[in-house]
Amino acid sequence: MSVDPREVLEPLKIADARQRIRHVFVRDLVLLALIGVHDHEQDQPQRVRVNLDLAVREGEGGLDDDLANVVCYEQLVAGVQNIFDEGHVGLVETIAERIAGMCLVDVRVRSARVRVEKLDIFDNAQSVGVEIERFNSEV
Repeated sequence: MSVDPREVLEPLKIADARQRIRHVFVRDLVLLALIGVHDHEQDQPQRVRVNLDLAVREGEGGLDDDLANVVCYEQLVAGVQNIFDEGHVGLVETIAERIAGMCLVDVRVRSARVRVEKLDIFDNAQSVGVEIERFNSEV
């Protein structure tokens, strides 16, 4: 029995009406980062792709078409950029943990699944990296 590659790469379904959970996501955000443990990676930025999948508790009130009532993906993207702008990091795991922590500051975020991929490492691989999932301890 073969496995459909989309089943492996596609994120799990997060939205859940019964639990009032909304799926907020950022797909394929590509940024330049100073990342890596090798000498040649210390001062040469490289392309990194970030994917976020957040389980967000919906508020009791309505949306009222008000940005304050949702987790803003523009702020998420800016937060990721700020983390990358802090300077050189050795491991993609470290970046993933920092991004997850940034996402979980908002107590409405129940869980954060973060994938960080270095895109230009091997000629015969599209990417290498890590995916983590963290839960909010505030809920």
